[in-house]
Amino acid sequence: MTSGKKLNQYIVDSLEDIKAFDITVIDVRKKTTIADFMIIASANSNRQTKALARHLKDKLKEIGKNINNIEGDSDGEWVLVDLDDVLVHIMLPTSRAYYNLEQLWAS
Repeated sequence: MTSGKKLNQYIVDSLEDIKAFDITVIDVRKKTTIADFMIIASANSNRQTKALARHLKDKLKEIGKNINNIEGDSDGEWVLVDLDDVLVHIMLPTSRAYYNLEQLWAS
């Protein structure tokens, strides 16, 4: 699974497995070198953000994709899963509205 689109869809499907919602995929290749894509998803609780990150880590491990780092899983308001070419942001709706990453990166 090397294609960016296939990996992105796999990530989205994995997040949907345990009820992430309002999932957005943003192509940031023309804006930054830190990643090719950002995927932003919302969760209903701190507990769910952590569970989503763990589930995503397990699903990616199944296909041989390594995660560089997971940050923010101690409090769970905003969990970042770093895959080098894809950054996955799992956020509570209040944090997502406050930081408004879609406006920052999609504009």
